[in-house]
Amino acid sequence: MSFPAKIICLTEESVETLYLLGREDLIAGVSQYVERPPEAKSKHPTVTQFIRSDIEQIVSMKPDLVIGFSDLQKDIASQLIGRGLNVFVTNQRSLEEILNNILLLGRMIGEGEKAQKLVDSFKQKLDAFKARKLSRRPRVYFEEWDHPNYSGIKWVSELIEACGGENIFKDKSGAMARDREVTHEEIIKRNPEIIFGCWCGKPVKLDSFEKRPGFGAVSAVQNKFIWELDPAVFLQPGPALFVDGLDQMFEKIQKVATLDG
Repeated sequence: MSFPAKIICLTEESVETLYLLGREDLIAGVSQYVERPPEAKSKHPTVTQFIRSDIEQIVSMKPDLVIGFSDLQKDIASQLIGRGLNVFVTNQRSLEEILNNILLLGRMIGEGEKAQKLVDSFKQKLDAFKARKLSRRPRVYFEEWDHPNYSGIKWVSELIEACGGENIFKDKSGAMARDREVTHEEIIKRNPEIIFGCWCGKPVKLDSFEKRPGFGAVSAVQNKFIWELDPAVFLQPGPALFVDGLDQMFEKIQKVATLDG
């Protein structure tokens, strides 16, 4: 059986996975937004900006495999398939699906054993965080975009729960962004004790939360428990959630949980 020797990664999580499996040598092209590991952007040619890709450049590179993520890249995938390339697009939305995707990618490149060991280590870490008992579960609002407000990504919701928090918009975990839109009124009513800002593609303006009408009544605003989280860690459905995400989120949730409710 032959395995891919030249892979184009249209999104970031597959890049980090290949590095963790020790097979960065297979990477022929990456996204403009790749940040993990830091050397990836300078080491590999840039061929895509997530929803905009240089189709001709990718075709000319003659990759054995192109890896993408989500329905947002369906047009890119369709064009590349139409040009005769092998394209693998995933749509993982939960932590379990993310781990399964790591296993699948590992098998596709002939590194199934390494992938299994990596996934086992992530599962052990996740279970260890779930086993930690906080005195209470603080209410958490995670905002992935500010205009309009989006929340409720399933893998983030699961991460919040694993770290001892309660996602106030756990009920809005649809795959499409439009299914996760929330209003200021809903946020105020659910009264989060913690606000995590994690805006895709731009810095979070932390002071903007307290300036929103009615947010002066929100517990997180009153107590200044508003933090920015790194999109490269939390908005990519891949290894970063386990490598760094659990630790970073637990630190903040634990801080609030130790206070009187």
